[in-house]
Amino acid sequence: MADRRTRDARLAALGAHLGARRFEVELVEAGLRVVDPQAEGCCEKVRMAGDVIMCAPRSSDGGRWWFFTSWREPIAPADEIINAAVFILGYLGKRSEAGR
Repeated sequence: MADRRTRDARLAALGAHLGARRFEVELVEAGLRVVDPQAEGCCEKVRMAGDVIMCAPRSSDGGRWWFFTSWREPIAPADEIINAAVFILGYLGKRSEAGR
């Protein structure tokens, strides 16, 4: 249970930071759903760029908590909220540019 509270607290902190940047955020079972309402999605079924960010210990970093994309791509250590937010802002923006 402690792992779940730790994960949710870290995701909530990231969500607060992204929410302040006008992203839509929601803590869901799988992680933090993040949507950029101003960025185009990849296709007709996905109209806005978004992802579900996960938080889990990273074995290659001694079990330190990290944020990951839904594709398990590492984003940043979970104690580096600003670095994680910059990464998310960048890759959601790139996805929307590719769809244009």
